[in-house]
Amino acid sequence: MTRSTDRREFLALGAGGALGWVGLLGTAGLARAQEMANTLPDLIDRSRQAVVAVGTFAATDSPRFGFRGTGFAVGDGRRIVTCAHVIPNPIEKDLMITVPAAGNASGQPQLRPVKLLRRDTARDLAILELADDKGALIDVLPLAEVDGDQPAVREGAAVALMGYPIGTALGVTMATHRGTVAAITRAALPAPTSNTLSERAVRQLREGAMEFLQLDATAYPGNSGGPLLDIRTGKVVGVINMVVLKGTRESALSAPSGITYAVPVKYVWPLLGK
Repeated sequence: MTRSTDRREFLALGAGGALGWVGLLGTAGLARAQEMANTLPDLIDRSRQAVVAVGTFAATDSPRFGFRGTGFAVGDGRRIVTCAHVIPNPIEKDLMITVPAAGNASGQPQLRPVKLLRRDTARDLAILELADDKGALIDVLPLAEVDGDQPAVREGAAVALMGYPIGTALGVTMATHRGTVAAITRAALPAPTSNTLSERAVRQLREGAMEFLQLDATAYPGNSGGPLLDIRTGKVVGVINMVVLKGTRESALSAPSGITYAVPVKYVWPLLGK
């Protein structure tokens, strides 16, 4: 055997070995993807009853229910987590949620009155509470536990965001989008001018930058306030807050950027504990 033949065989074996490793890694990756694919439908089935549409109600309006965003039931089933910007300020109409058919004892979509319990405009979070005596919602979502300043979810984790991306135009229809946590970042407002100095801006400047979860998942108008779930654990790790726009607000539907931000669950716990 010539020296050149030896070299060709070595190269061939090396290539085969490399392909073998790629094959093994590819198999492991496919197995994990299949596991996630099997887990996500079950997670949706378990969680959808706790995800509600949030809005206002006025008997003289058409439609009477004015959709504003998404929320989700937690704790004892009488509290709803959403975004602060979903709640009008000032509140001039009755606040209402639409509970999916499977989320209440009647088996039909149902309007339930709620009241604002707490609002944290600096972190864009709000807690609502049922304002009637019809009983708690049947299902609630578990919140991920927080250990000090450690994030409740790691970068690269597979996540699902749930909500009502087109409102109630086609009825109370929830949608789920999946993606990953692309980055855990901190955001600070730029130095405000005199005409943009809001209460929220002042608070954020005083308290410093807050943490955000950057997602490579597409959210749409109406998803704000919805839960971000860790597919592996099934627990809420964030609240959908905003989506990066390529242009106007209308472009969020026609040309979504695919970049979404969520408020980490660690900011929800103190608001619930007050």
